[in-house]
Amino acid sequence: MELTKTAKLEALLFASGDPLSLEKAAAALYCSTDEVADLLEALQREYRKENRGIELRKVAGGWQLVTKKQAAGLVRRLHEKQEVKLSSAAMETLAIIAFRQPVTKSEMEAIRGVKVDGVLGTLVELGLVGEVGRKEVIGRPILYGTTEEFLQAFGFNSLEDLPRLPEEVLDGTAEGPEPLFKE
Repeated sequence: MELTKTAKLEALLFASGDPLSLEKAAAALYCSTDEVADLLEALQREYRKENRGIELRKVAGGWQLVTKKQAAGLVRRLHEKQEVKLSSAAMETLAIIAFRQPVTKSEMEAIRGVKVDGVLGTLVELGLVGEVGRKEVIGRPILYGTTEEFLQAFGFNSLEDLPRLPEEVLDGTAEGPEPLFKE
């Protein structure tokens, strides 16, 4: 069964994510921009008359499928339910970066006492941490710092909102917890 041009356009809008220009849509559908404009009008009428959770909106020089205002709370609840849980290793590494930034991978490993490659990759992938430059030493290692996403995820307005740690914790001279068994 062959899809109609309207159905094909709908698929393009759905898959695009970003606003889709008339020109790009026309090129993908092998038709004129006038025909795409007519198809968009038809789709927009269809979304308006039916009880749908999405609508077709002209945005930033293109067209985009967006959630209707009335469904915003529902979508927000879904997003909140899909929170990512960080492992204790990830939280430790994230804390080191937050309080010591900018910091290199080897500095993180020296503090934690273990490799941080996997955990650091996860934090970068989640957008909580990013590269902020290079350290001016031999080898010019990458410096890492927190991102705007980190501030949003943890509810901070700025890094100034982080709690203050005692200097001995920051400089690494704080004593660790008492051992469970004494010799």
